[in-house]
Amino acid sequence: MTLDDIRADFALLDDWEDRYRYVIELGRALPPFPEALRTDANKVRGCASQVWLATRRSGSGNPSTGDKLEMQGMSDAHIVQGLIALLFIIYEGKTLDEILKTDAEGIFASLGLKDHLTPQRSNGLASMVKRIRSDAAEMLAA
Repeated sequence: MTLDDIRADFALLDDWEDRYRYVIELGRALPPFPEALRTDANKVRGCASQVWLATRRSGSGNPSTGDKLEMQGMSDAHIVQGLIALLFIIYEGKTLDEILKTDAEGIFASLGLKDHLTPQRSNGLASMVKRIRSDAAEMLAA
């Protein structure tokens, strides 16, 4: 699934209830999140629901090789689980440097999602984006 696929699917869905169901289905398709990763270090602060994100650098560790960020995540809220899936699709295949340059919140806005999230969900989304960008920046600096 790509961001273009999501844009095309959103264009086919007329009302926001259908779009929410679609986002929830994306979340259900995420692989199971290992219990061992449900640690305080992986917990995302600033989310109304419980959210865990685990990231890992993939590649050689040499900045010039275009290392990527492997991500796993989960939430106890269905819609947030879907937002995590959308974030993973947005960042999938991008190098650490590209992740830092990607405006994920702008992409959510272009899909119309930003206008249809509660303020708590918007804050949680911003916290998840901040966490992913922070992890990418730390890995680049290492």
